[in-house]
Amino acid sequence: MDTEKYSNGPCPVGRGLTYVGDAWSMLILRDAGGGMTRFDQFQKNLGIAPNILTRRLTALVEGGLLERHRYSQHPPRDEYLLTEAGRDFLPVLFAFGAWGARHFGDAPVSHLVEKSSGASVEAIVVDRATGAPLSGLDLRIVQPGA
Repeated sequence: MDTEKYSNGPCPVGRGLTYVGDAWSMLILRDAGGGMTRFDQFQKNLGIAPNILTRRLTALVEGGLLERHRYSQHPPRDEYLLTEAGRDFLPVLFAFGAWGARHFGDAPVSHLVEKSSGASVEAIVVDRATGAPLSGLDLRIVQPGA
């Protein structure tokens, strides 16, 4: 994949995928959204090799989805916290998860709740102007300048 072409191109999908377009990155962001912040937590929960986790965390920090904060000087240890961009990705991630559950199995999965009430929240994508779910609309993609 020509990541340079997509990361700087006109398509927002391509630009976004350069930051979160692999499974490990999305799962790390999911776990960060669930409160995990430390390398060993991500590694244990995901069963990911340390070298891969290091690369993905570095890319997510460089992409602005996570911030690295030092919590111990001796030995040096960092934690990874969601940025505004990372928090903004969580509804997208959970809408993706709802799609996966609907079409590829509906086993018990993590889900969103509203913090103050504890009420479950179903992630769907809606049109801002009408509130209509996009999945129920007859849509087509229009290229720029068309």
